[in-house]
Amino acid sequence: MSLDAFRQELATPRTSIQLCALGIIGGVCAASVIILFRLSVEWLQLMYLDEVNDFTSLSAAERLIMPIIGVLLILCVAYLTGFKHYRMGIPFVIHRVKQRFGHIPFRTTINQFFGGAFALASGFSVGREGPSVHLGAAGSSFFGQWLKLPHNSIRILSGCGIAAGISASFNTPFAAVIFVMEVVLREYKIHIFIPIMLAAACGTVMTRAVFGQAQEIDFIEFFEFSRWIYLYLILFGILLGGLATLFNNALMKVMYMFQRFNMIKRLLIAACITGAVGYVLPQALGAHFFSVHDMVLQQQNVMLLVAVLCAKFFITIIAIGLGIPGGIMGPVFVLGMLSGALLAAPLGLALDNMEQLSGSFALLGMAGLMTSVVHAPLAALSAVMELSYSPELILPAILVIVPAYVTSTQFLGNSSIFIRQLDYQKLPYSTSSVLEALQKTGVLAVMDKEFKLFNNAQQHHILQFLETSPTHPVVQRNSVEIDVQYALVQYDISLSREESSLAFFTMQGVSFQSTLAEVYQILQSSREGAVYVYENEPSNITGVITWNMLRSYLHKAQY
Repeated sequence: MSLDAFRQELATPRTSIQLCALGIIGGVCAASVIILFRLSVEWLQLMYLDEVNDFTSLSAAERLIMPIIGVLLILCVAYLTGFKHYRMGIPFVIHRVKQRFGHIPFRTTINQFFGGAFALASGFSVGREGPSVHLGAAGSSFFGQWLKLPHNSIRILSGCGIAAGISASFNTPFAAVIFVMEVVLREYKIHIFIPIMLAAACGTVMTRAVFGQAQEIDFIEFFEFSRWIYLYLILFGILLGGLATLFNNALMKVMYMFQRFNMIKRLLIAACITGAVGYVLPQALGAHFFSVHDMVLQQQNVMLLVAVLCAKFFITIIAIGLGIPGGIMGPVFVLGMLSGALLAAPLGLALDNMEQLSGSFALLGMAGLMTSVVHAPLAALSAVMELSYSPELILPAILVIVPAYVTSTQFLGNSSIFIRQLDYQKLPYSTSSVLEALQKTGVLAVMDKEFKLFNNAQQHHILQFLETSPTHPVVQRNSVEIDVQYALVQYDISLSREESSLAFFTMQGVSFQSTLAEVYQILQSSREGAVYVYENEPSNITGVITWNMLRSYLHKAQY
């Protein structure tokens, strides 16, 4: 199959072999970048740690200075790439997917790779899912840009990269698919769903080949408990919804408080605060599950759990709010585990098996808190289920997720932290329903290739052609000084009494990679005329799309 035929098929919003191949290629590209990123973080940490993420092995002085060194390295990378390209993370990717069809700037990707690696290696309370989403989207969309694929397929390719990135980072293919559909794309379409599933599968296969089969928290086993505890789960969910609202509000408060400081000052402040907390409480550093496992399942004293929870809460909002490159879901998971273990403590007055109960509530806390912070209930449920290999937690998790989400949204007025960050950064992310529908189809799938091109022709020649071929679009090419203009020629059906029986509509050109949304934005004001589609150069016309063709496509019934 030629590249032109490949592009033609991808412009049509339907499941096809070409789209499946695109998902596999995007998944492999994204997973390769994420695996390289994870290996880089581990290599950096093993240079000074006994084990990966084991910050307790460092001396107090080393824990104090380590975040400062990490920030200095982050600033060096930002300086080399340009500080204006310091835009990264999940909110930025959502903006690019919604407004730029998933095109991720290369310099921001460099910042995300090295900045994220330095942040994770130096103990900041950030997660690796932020870099995974950004790098995954970039790693796959670069391939689509290189081949000059239609923009609607590059958007799908970005979703494939995000799914593969999360899957390669956490070994959770199903949760990765749900996260893309629920948080990033916010829609469920079969022709999008299939390639994203394939990409997530590729990410999991590749990460298991490199890092093994183990899940992140499969050491925590979910144990069934008495049915009367289900009533307590509702209260448990309400409390988690309140904690999530407090977390989101505090994070946004930090961002607004420090917005007058430049980036260098903000990052250095975050480093000093993180180092000071790590100096006193090393268990609060990082966003890994191992130290939490030791504290929760080995029944450490409650005061230590409270201290780590408060410290983790504080340094997380400081790190994310002041711009440390990293994700928010990793630390939210850890906060959920700690909150779940603490909120299970009152049940110890009536039950003996507190070790099993603490582990179960730690998993439920993860699901409830992530749901309320990110507003992604299905992604939270599937992520915790996959991370722990515990499908039996579905029913109890639902009893926690629903009250947590309702409390957070309806009673406390909390919205997704990603949406709040997008609003703060003034990054547009919403589109009208019409444009959203038209963005799914490329111009190659609709344009009429059977058009007639005239060069400065007389009107009687055009009339002779229209009499014999009235259904084919007619384009008049006029040379104006050093420029060339194109016009759609049609019969004049207006009520005017002008001698000319032809109407000329000046045409604008759109690239062959464009979608019907760009065509609609050009023609919507006049509700007539046409645009021409060109390849590489505006003078190379390959097709025509009239307003009537676009209107017919919009009114076409779909299931």
